[in-house]
Amino acid sequence: MSDTTTIDPNAKKLIVFLDCGDTIIDEGTEIRDDHDIVIRANVIPGADIMVKTLAERGYIMAIVADGRAQSFKNILTQNGLYDYFTTMIYSETIKASKPSPRMFKAAIGALDLSEQDCSRIVMVGNNLSRDVKGANAMGITSIFLSWTPRYPKLHADESEIPDYTINHPLELIDLVEKLNEELG
Repeated sequence: MSDTTTIDPNAKKLIVFLDCGDTIIDEGTEIRDDHDIVIRANVIPGADIMVKTLAERGYIMAIVADGRAQSFKNILTQNGLYDYFTTMIYSETIKASKPSPRMFKAAIGALDLSEQDCSRIVMVGNNLSRDVKGANAMGITSIFLSWTPRYPKLHADESEIPDYTINHPLELIDLVEKLNEELG
């Protein structure tokens, strides 16, 4: 930041990266077209409220997800959530998938942050081997949403141990507020 930048006194220090499938959107409700693009899907109960509440409280949020850009545009728009995110990073456009650091670095760059900001970023996701492992490798606080039965809930090795585990999207609100307060 330059010296002329004005800092919003109400701005939150913590930045929230969110996966989409089985973190915001219930993958079990996805309907795909002939080109494997998701055309419709439902939110996980409470995930829409979680996204809207964090946005209303001033948190900057980014989608960091593996998949096709059009799928995410379809389902986030359909569920009224698309405009709550400052940036959206998809494996299709980055040409990498989590846990690749390229995914996280792309989101950091898109938000005009640097890798020195990793300590004030949280990554929330449903996949230990992608979301948690990738965040941990970057020094980003990892939050495992243990909601879905579709993915393993036990870490394969040390690199997949999350910093925090939540069982429901609404639990993220209080955790994010607590972590933001700890940043001072």
